[in-house]
Amino acid sequence: MSGQKEQVLLDELLTRPKQLQLLKAGGQQRTDSTHILGAVRQLNRIEIVGEALRQALNELSEFAPEWVKGIAKAEWFTRYGRRFEQMRLPKEQAKREALLEQMGADGAFLLEAVRTAPDTLQLWELPGVDFLRRMWIQQYWTEGKEDGRQHLHLRADDNQPPGAQRLHSPYDEEVRYSAKREMGWVEYKAQLSETSEVDQIHLITQVTASMATEADMTALKKVHCSLEQKDLLPDEHLLDAGYVDAASLVSSKQDFGVTICSPVREKVSWQTKAAEGFDLASFQIDWKKQRVICPQGQSSAQWCERHSENRKPAIQVRFSTRICRVCAEHIKCTRAKSGARTITFLPQDQYLALQQVRKEQGTQAFWKKYARRSGIEGTISQAVRGYELRNVSMI
Repeated sequence: MSGQKEQVLLDELLTRPKQLQLLKAGGQQRTDSTHILGAVRQLNRIEIVGEALRQALNELSEFAPEWVKGIAKAEWFTRYGRRFEQMRLPKEQAKREALLEQMGADGAFLLEAVRTAPDTLQLWELPGVDFLRRMWIQQYWTEGKEDGRQHLHLRADDNQPPGAQRLHSPYDEEVRYSAKREMGWVEYKAQLSETSEVDQIHLITQVTASMATEADMTALKKVHCSLEQKDLLPDEHLLDAGYVDAASLVSSKQDFGVTICSPVREKVSWQTKAAEGFDLASFQIDWKKQRVICPQGQSSAQWCERHSENRKPAIQVRFSTRICRVCAEHIKCTRAKSGARTITFLPQDQYLALQQVRKEQGTQAFWKKYARRSGIEGTISQAVRGYELRNVSMI
């Protein structure tokens, strides 16, 4: 992926079909993702820590060999002289933790030595040293003792950074661990798009690499931006449900003029599951007057628009406790014995877009059109088996 040369090559290959009018903006395209294996081996915790320290020592030895000789401990040459995959590591948990604590102390000693070195600024800028510093924050935490010294502790598994920030290899710090159903790997993702019009040539229009932990829904905007730069945005985009929510249905249309064709999640309220009672669809929303009418003709008492950086925009509506409490249909509306019905739903444009798709996916015509999406899976299969798409060096 270095230098984005693969994008330059793809753009050049698409030039001729454009000239022949075999490829142009509009029409229909389909997109799906697949995992890409990083050019590194998946390491266990001891190997990650040990290789990070070994890599830092190697870089420091090349940049300042005499300084390293002056601060290196004699046992380091044995402990970090070979790649950890070539070593016989302890199997007992207590011994493994003891080794991790010893390596933690070695790394802390090295980082402190770098901090106080004459050429400290230059040493800190070495990639291996910077990676070691971040890896030690990820793997260890410190506390002060009464004598003023710092005591190093190994972080528990539940005290690790989130997956999108967790480092896995000093040889490729961008790779992340990802899991899908029973499969887990250290890698990237690739998003492939191709034309899918009936009775027209099918061509790959873009290949976008993303982090393994990045959701397809998040990557969709990158895909559309890439296609827009090439003047190859489709009118209709066939996607699986992993790419789509109400916000993407609206933003794709507003920002790029692209209509998404994808099934969406069905309603999950207890009323819907039980096929009885009053779910959200049973209420009438008056967007202009900002009120909701319940099936019994009562108007909502409160309308509150929720905006937060950490949560999606939503509207929360509450009915009067006094009215709900004496309603004859109270049991069909809420399980709260004495409380009022509260309803939360999306802003108007997202709500209406979602309801429209739910209505369409109840028809045979929708599923007949959507069936064309599965063709991208065959394209990915061909790319994997014939052109080594799983190899990170190929994208």
